[in-house]
Amino acid sequence: MATSTNGGQTPPVTPPPSPQQPAQAQFRILAQYTKDFSFENPRAPQSMSQQSQAPNINVQINVNPKQLSNTDFEVELKLEGKAELNAQTLFAFDLTYAGVFHLQGIPPENVGPLIMIECPRLLFPFAREIIASAVVSGGFPPLLLDPIDFVSLYQQKAAQGQQTQPPAQA
Repeated sequence: MATSTNGGQTPPVTPPPSPQQPAQAQFRILAQYTKDFSFENPRAPQSMSQQSQAPNINVQINVNPKQLSNTDFEVELKLEGKAELNAQTLFAFDLTYAGVFHLQGIPPENVGPLIMIECPRLLFPFAREIIASAVVSGGFPPLLLDPIDFVSLYQQKAAQGQQTQPPAQA
């Protein structure tokens, strides 16, 4: 079998990227983990009896980013919730689920939305599963949290930040 050659010519060399070319954008998850978790079932076993009505469930969600280096950020997704019936707590949970994300070559104006919207969006399904499993292990039907609109959450926080900042001097 014959091999083809380029007639003895030197193959073309691709020049290395010039310093003027921006680095290719990179976004990766380096790690994700349960940072803190608590589940309370303070009235067990009485709380596990059949309830005639559905409990009132309240869930609070916060996103807390922390810059670890020029390119790495830890993003904590904090979920706190409580199920109450007749002013008595059936169960309560407090979960901080976090991830370390690598961002490189991202335009500065896109870093905030990426950290506050996309990172928690990637973490949420795992946090949701931890909470659902804990609630079932506590003797209750699974609590399947509804998807979260992290865009709206980000916009609310941005609006609150603008309200608390003093007006710029002209």
